[in-house]
Parts: sequence; C-alpha cells; structure tokens
Amino acid sequence: MNTSTFPAISMHALLHQIQSPPLSGFILVPSENVKKKRPHLTIFAFSSSPAKDVWRRHTLVPPTPIDTAPPQPRRRRQTSAFIDHSIDMDELLSSIDQTSDEHELFALMSLYKNRSLSVKFMVTLLSRETDWQRSLALLDWMNEEALYTPSVFAYNVVLRNVLRAKQWEIARGLFDEMRERALSPDKYTYSTLITHFGKEGLFNDALSWLQKMEQDRVPGDLVLYSNLIELSRKLCDYSKAISIFSRLKRSGITPDLVAYNSMINVFGKAKLFREARCLLSEMRKAGVMPDTVSYSTLLTMYVENQKFLEALSVFSEMREIKYVLDLTTCNIMIDVYGQLDMAKEADKLFWGMRKLGIEQNVVSYNTLLRVYGDAELFGEAIHLFRLMQRKNVVQNVVTYNTMINIYGKTLEHEKANNLIQEMHSRGIEPNAITYSTIISIWGKVGKLDRAAMLFQKLRSSGIEIDQVLYQTMIVAYERAGLVGHSKRLLHELKRPDNIPRETAIHILVGAGRIEEATWVFRQAADAGEITDIAVFERMINLFSRYRKYTNAIEVFDRMRRVGYFPDSNVIALVLNAYGKLQEFGKADGVYKEMQDEGCVFSDEVHFQMLSLYGARRDFAMVETLFERLEQDPNINKKDLHLVVASIYERANRLNDASRIVNLMSDRGILK
Repeated sequence: MNTSTFPAISMHALLHQIQSPPLSGFILVPSENVKKKRPHLTIFAFSSSPAKDVWRRHTLVPPTPIDTAPPQPRRRRQTSAFIDHSIDMDELLSSIDQTSDEHELFALMSLYKNRSLSVKFMVTLLSRETDWQRSLALLDWMNEEALYTPSVFAYNVVLRNVLRAKQWEIARGLFDEMRERALSPDKYTYSTLITHFGKEGLFNDALSWLQKMEQDRVPGDLVLYSNLIELSRKLCDYSKAISIFSRLKRSGITPDLVAYNSMINVFGKAKLFREARCLLSEMRKAGVMPDTVSYSTLLTMYVENQKFLEALSVFSEMREIKYVLDLTTCNIMIDVYGQLDMAKEADKLFWGMRKLGIEQNVVSYNTLLRVYGDAELFGEAIHLFRLMQRKNVVQNVVTYNTMINIYGKTLEHEKANNLIQEMHSRGIEPNAITYSTIISIWGKVGKLDRAAMLFQKLRSSGIEIDQVLYQTMIVAYERAGLVGHSKRLLHELKRPDNIPRETAIHILVGAGRIEEATWVFRQAADAGEITDIAVFERMINLFSRYRKYTNAIEVFDRMRRVGYFPDSNVIALVLNAYGKLQEFGKADGVYKEMQDEGCVFSDEVHFQMLSLYGARRDFAMVETLFERLEQDPNINKKDLHLVVASIYERANRLNDASRIVNLMSDRGILK
C-alpha cells in the first residue's frame, strides 16, 4: 500500500472528527523503513477506556476516578454455535497482516461480529499475532465491537506481546484497564510483568509488581521468585536477592535445590558466611538434601574470602558423610591446601584424582602450578608445565601467567619475556594480567624504561587498560622513586580517555586519592554511567575511612535512588555515618527500612544500632532491640550481652550493666 495516500491531518482536526465516546482503534503513521514490501506503520492506540491514556499522545477523555467504574457497553447474549473449525486461522492471520489501519482490521473482523468465534479461538489468534499493535487492536475489537465478555486470558496474551516489544507504559495501561473492566490479574499476569521488567534491569518496577501481587493475595510460584533471585544475583545486588528469598519463604513456598544453591552463593557474595553455612541445615529440615554443588558453592565462598580453615572444615565434613567428590571440589581443595602451605596434600590430591575416577583438567594443572610456585618448588613447577605440553593438555593464558609469575619470583625476567614470545607463537593472546606481571618484574630488576615503554605502547594501541595494570605501573614508578610520574598517571584518571570511568574510580580509590575519586564518581553518576554496585560500595568505604561522613551518605542516597540494595557492611558504615552526624532518626529509618525489605544483617549491624540507641540515650529502644535479638537464633549471644552491658556502662547506668552481666552468668553464656 502506498503510504502517500494518507492525508495530512492535524491533531485538532482529528479530535473534532472523533465522536464522544470515541471508537476504539489506532492511528497509523508511516515508518521511514521503505525496504519492506508492506510499509510498517506506527500505531497510536485510542480507546474509550481511560486506562489507555498512558499510551495516547493527547487525552481524549477525562480520566475516570478510581472508585467510579466506567460505563460498560451492553453485552449481547453469547452464541452457542461457534464456527472455529471452519476458519483457517493461518489465512485469517495473513489477512490481518495486510490491514494498514483500524478500519480495515475492523472491516475484516466484522464478519464475526456476532461472536461466532469462541474466546478460545480469539485468544489463540492473539497469541499468534506477532505485531503488538495489531494485537492491541484485536483486543479492542473483541471488547468494544464484538462485545465479548472481557477475558483475563486475552489480556495476558496482549500484555505479553506488548512487553516483548518493551512498551512499558502501554503494559501499565493494560493492567489498569483490566481492573477497570473488573478483571482480577492472575499469577500469569504478574509473572509476565515481573519477568519482563526484571530482565530489562528495571528492578524497582519488577519489585513494585511483586508487591502489588502480594497485596492482591495472588500466590506466586517458585519459578517466579527464583528468576528474580537469579536476576539480582547476576546484577550483584545480593541484598535484593536475600530480600526476595525472604519473601519467597514468607509466602509459604519451599525452595528447591536450585534455589538453595543459588542462595548459598548469594549469602557468600554478601559475606554472610554463617547464614550460608546454616542453609545446609535448613535444607535438610525442609527435606531438600544438599548435593555436591551445594558443598562446592560453599567451598568457593570460603576460598574467595580467604577463609581457608573453614573450607577445610567443610571438605572434612564432606568426606565424613562420604559425599562423592567431583572435579570442581578437587580443584578448589588443591587451591585450599596450597593457601594453607600444605603443598604435599595438594600434590597428593592432584595425583590421586584418577583413582577417584576424576580426570584432571587445565584448571587442575594451573592450580597445582600456582601451589608449586607459592611453595617455591620451582623445579616441580617447570616439570609440570612441560608435562602438560607432552601430554597435550591444552594450555591457556592462565597457565602462562602462572609460569611468568614463577619466573618473576626468581627475577628471571628474560625467561619470563621468552614465555610471552612463546604465547604469541602458539596463538595465545596475552591479557592485562600478563602485561602487569611482566611490568612488575621489570620494575623489580630495574628495567623501568622497558616497563614504561610497554605501558605507553599498550595505551596508544587503544586496548582497555584495567585497574590492575594501571596500579602496577603506578607502583613501579613509586618503587623507583619517580613519584611525579605516578602522580601524573593518577591525575590523568580525572578525565580518562581509554578506560571506563568505573575502572578509573576503582584505581583512584585503591590509591586513596579521595578528591580525584570523588570528582570522577560524581561525573559518572550524573551521566548514569555507574552500573556496578561495587563502585558505590568502594566509595562509601573510602569516605568512611577518611571520616567524610556526609559524602558517604551522599553516595548511599545515590545508590538507593538507582535501585541497589546495600549489603551488611555498607549498612554498618552508613549507620555509623549517621551516628557521627548525630542524625539518629535517619539511622533508625534506614535500619527498619532494610529489615522490612527482608535484608539479612550481620551481627555488627544490629550491634551498631544498639550503640546508636545508647548514644541517643534511648534505653527503652536498647531494651526492645536487645530482647528481640535474644530470640534470634543466629545472633552470637555472648557478644550481644557484652555490647549491651558496655552501652549501659558508658552511660553510667551501672545497675543495668550489672543486670546484663548477671543474665550472662545465669544463662551460662560466660563459659
């Protein structure tokens, strides 16, 4: 169809042509895309329902008050003789695709205006219509032309089509229209909204729909909550994941093995180690037996946080209950043994893996290589490196980085450099760690000119310089006494041209450059460039360390505005900042808000709040919180009593302090 036949018409004239109430339909505006056989038309929907005002250019009908239901057209008696089986749905869909405006579509469907097609047929038709605008028009035709009884199934299908096209405001309008037509959104309605908003990173909106679902007492399901937890985890918003997990359990749903394993990872990332370990017991009570993934996730958590003795304890528990070890668990434990200076045990486990029916992979070899290097078993490391080549074990950049680092320990910079040449000859691309390691080695042996030349070459090549590489060069300059050069590098980060601002912030925070970090942070935050929650956390840590409490709260407020949930450490720092500024009411508000959201706190956060109540001399709140925490099985009772006793002692309330100490004695806590 030639789009030039559409007459130009002003919005004012259009409004005069539409009778009140206006017929439902849409205005089609030709698209600039002329490559397609049929011109694609942008459709602006109009409806007599006020709920669709959200996607209109102009409001044609005054909004109806929420408590006043709009007048509903009279529904004709439903016919009992449907002609579904005599209609070729593919042919009907093809005809619908040829329509270019609402008049053509309504004319096409007028043959079935007596509702000779069943609701089931119409819902299937809607689900197969890929164009979200035409599906909206079909829904309008059903409701306002054929006068079908409004169907939640039809709305759910159209809602899905609209959300797939990322038409968020139209989706909200459809939801409101459902309620105006006395339809109750079901769990599929909410699940569709929550999932699509969540996948696009619109977490505040997704959680808002979840809250509406809970208010409507619509039961969610495990899949819905699990998807939200996984999305939060991928965005590193662990406090939000914990909040959703709490809601899941409050709704009476028992998490499955996958959900529990995911939460072990989340608690670990949030550094709530006790809560992560306690999940194993909770799983057993719920009849969900931990598997090897549960234990390996727990082991990884401890290793990432350098809690190697705790990891060893978990591994011993696995062996006691005769859990079948897998490749991941063995690789983790080789690393743990190495970190605990137990190179012999690491060596024994590595060479004994085949007896367990486990074939070593490149990660196994790389881990043992690092263990040999840390234990200064350089001969064994070189032998293992060449053994990998003889056995055709595919070596990667990590293998070579480990060996370059080992040569760096013995200051054999030429051998390290030869390995880089070998990498190139074998088609293995060096990465930022490779270059930072060789720069560090050259700095140690006094080859600063070579280090500086390589660094400048990397910068001019246009590759992204990561924070490790940048910091390595700064340290090399400082070690050589060239403080001016290191300061120049740091100053350049105020206007980074070849690295992301987030990386620049990490580097400046690591170097303790508070003014430069603050400047870059504000520029990046104002431009909406900060997507990593760790940037907010590091800035709050930096300001707290330098007692810039107002700035710490500024970053916290920005963090909350973009929808991130703070973890326990951040909450503790923010509560302390409010306390230092004597803003006890705001501290209390944050503490209660985060608890209401379902966040799980470490003991330190609760103790921090107790101390703030004491500083405010609000001893009634001290007692109230103390009594509540006494009932919490996850709180360290000895530390709790000692904190409360010290609060009373500082306030010169010695009788109360003595009472708390006596409680400890009576309950056997002093042991």
